[in-house]
Amino acid sequence: MTVDDAGSSAGARRDRGAHPDPGAAAPSGAGAGEESSVGAASSSGPGAGASAAGGGSPAHRDPDEAGTRASGASGAGEPPHGILRADGTTGGVPAAVDPSPYPTPHHAVDHTAEPTDDPLAIRLEQLILGAERRYTPFQAARTAGVSMDLASRFWRAMGFADIGQAKALTEADVLALRRLAGLVEAGLLSEPMAVQVARSTGQTTARLAEWQIDSFLEGLTEPPEPGMTRTEVTYPLVELLLPELEEFLRYVWRRQLAAATGRVVQAADDEEMVDRRLAVGFADLVGFTRLTRRLEEEELGELVEAFETTCADLVAAHGGRLIKTLGDEVLYAADDAGTAAEIALRLIETMAANPTMPALRVGIAFGTVTTRMGDVFGTTVNLASRLTSIAPKDALLVDGAFAEELSRTGDAPVSEAEAAAEAEKAEKEGVAPPSYRFALQPMWQRPVRGLGTVEPWLLTRRAT
Repeated sequence: MTVDDAGSSAGARRDRGAHPDPGAAAPSGAGAGEESSVGAASSSGPGAGASAAGGGSPAHRDPDEAGTRASGASGAGEPPHGILRADGTTGGVPAAVDPSPYPTPHHAVDHTAEPTDDPLAIRLEQLILGAERRYTPFQAARTAGVSMDLASRFWRAMGFADIGQAKALTEADVLALRRLAGLVEAGLLSEPMAVQVARSTGQTTARLAEWQIDSFLEGLTEPPEPGMTRTEVTYPLVELLLPELEEFLRYVWRRQLAAATGRVVQAADDEEMVDRRLAVGFADLVGFTRLTRRLEEEELGELVEAFETTCADLVAAHGGRLIKTLGDEVLYAADDAGTAAEIALRLIETMAANPTMPALRVGIAFGTVTTRMGDVFGTTVNLASRLTSIAPKDALLVDGAFAEELSRTGDAPVSEAEAAAEAEKAEKEGVAPPSYRFALQPMWQRPVRGLGTVEPWLLTRRAT
């Protein structure tokens, strides 16, 4: 399976709409404008994301880009609900002027998620969040000094569902709103960029949290003694793990931030910081769809986990960056062609040596790539995906630009005839011939959907 339009992450769309002043505070009479569009977690409370973002398809749409919803029915004795505008008035969704050719949509929400009232779930939530439920969405926005519209956008960007007017938010939620709005007010971030920060953080941590619960906590919460339930051991386990995992997360994030910052400052110019020349590779398991029909779900999950773990380890060990995993396929990038080629061949060799794994095929292209929110997209990414789809099993196909880059850096000869001539000349002169790591063999030109005619090259290790 390949991705037709890989890398164009839905979460990478700009949020260009004009929105109310983030510093606009609500009027002192809170009750008149209480609205439910700021979200906490879905049915399990404000501490869990409503959705996690994996390697997304370009067709995915982000709920955070929806506008503030129209109000639902209010409780007994409460004033009518409505949107709190920047000027302190309430009513329907404001008609913001958006000069962008891709205006931000504003969608009405006709339902809300009810926070859980399960006693153990609430205790776990308080343990993890470090605070009790205290605020409704409107109260949290007012206390933070943030307009309801902006608060809604921030919370939806973080992946949290609408919760009506339930009292489900904490001091930490108020502080998060203050911090994001403060960055905007100080001029350190534009409002659309602040929403993107919230979105990227929410998507990444939502996936991390889901993985930890599914793959880590479930295994550890097996009853240690007969007669004990999983519920009984969950609270003390989380209590022990939480501070350690939090510190580890902070460490890894700082390390990754340092590495990413280093790549940016080494860029030749400002334009290269966004549009860079990279080698982009897709590695795809052959026959995975047929395999899913034969394996049990647990076996399939173990296979995918082994594949993703192997790819992640090899890509990192050899200096590449794993962009995302898509079950039976991974997308990675490297700053130079030699590194990308070495990673691809190592992946093929490692999978071929494992009799339990399907065959692998890899496609790599080299060229300008747009990077955004940790993802990559553009013609180079699409070409790499197409090359993967036509590659034979246990083989690596590259595009012409990648082949030229390998020749330029001395990792592969321009042609085998030239390599033979160089070796003959070196022998006559009594010197060592050039040493090449890879060999390139031109393949038949063929049309590729959406990209015209391409000439792929088969890349292999050069015999020593």
